[in-house]
Amino acid sequence: MEPGPEFGNLFRTFEHTAYRLELRDQYNIPREEEPLAKFLAGEPDASYHEGWLDMIREATAEGRRFSRVRVVSFPLTDYTRFAMWVADYTREAGDDIRYITREQAVGLPDYDYWLFDSNRLYKMHFDDEDHFLGAEAVEDPAVVLQHNYWRDAAQHHATTREEFVAKHEQRDDRR
Repeated sequence: MEPGPEFGNLFRTFEHTAYRLELRDQYNIPREEEPLAKFLAGEPDASYHEGWLDMIREATAEGRRFSRVRVVSFPLTDYTRFAMWVADYTREAGDDIRYITREQAVGLPDYDYWLFDSNRLYKMHFDDEDHFLGAEAVEDPAVVLQHNYWRDAAQHHATTREEFVAKHEQRDDRR
């Protein structure tokens, strides 16, 4: 289930839409270790993300659309705060990133997935330490249709980062 070049190529070859549902509070991505540490030290640096941003800009210029919904738990993890900061750059490049609380995510699947052009579904797999293991292609039309429904439901309830922060900035669920 290695990600492989075929999965990576989907980000450059999709025709209309690339959508991701993100449910994890932490992603252990080796290329983000140093940028996360810098962010936490008050020295944020998004330069590591330039290749991804260029790809989004290119797709957007061609009329193709990236979007995602991130499910957020409280209290926010350091990684979530970092990802919300990086999202300013990603959104500026053309990725429509929206947020919902974990409570609002009832009825959504309990895993991340990418849905390309509403018909190519890839279920994401991670280990217990939040490392990405690979993407599983799912071809059953009924399952793909269900994921389109989940995409639409999540997007309907999700808000922009600014709206999300304004609504939840005073929230503190620490006990």
